[in-house]
Amino acid sequence: MTPFIVILAVAIVMFAGLVADGGLALAAKVRAIGEAQEAARAGAQALDLATYRTSGTVRLVPGQAHALARAYLGSTGDAGTVTVNDDTVTVTVTVHQRTQLLGLLGVDSLTVTGTGSAHPARGVLTPEP
Repeated sequence: MTPFIVILAVAIVMFAGLVADGGLALAAKVRAIGEAQEAARAGAQALDLATYRTSGTVRLVPGQAHALARAYLGSTGDAGTVTVNDDTVTVTVTVHQRTQLLGLLGVDSLTVTGTGSAHPARGVLTPEP
């Protein structure tokens, strides 16, 4: 009877760990996606104003967009990558979530990533083409 109780107890701890730490990992993923989207929006504010004023073309200044997105990530303390292609800023944030119950089984942390993209839009109430 004792081996059965031990195996059952370990299985219950594993299941509880999956539920509790899975919820924490899901919350960390949602936060990572939110931070990535906000960083991408910050980078998408780096408009080339000279081009916009002369031709009405919405274009990013890539170096400035990259710097603004990195500055946002720095202010939140998140680790991530920033890429700027044409008029789109894409940010990927990586978060390491410490586990609560799975640490008893040797899983100390879970790594989750979130990606967000943004591009500048022209218009006051709705984006114009």
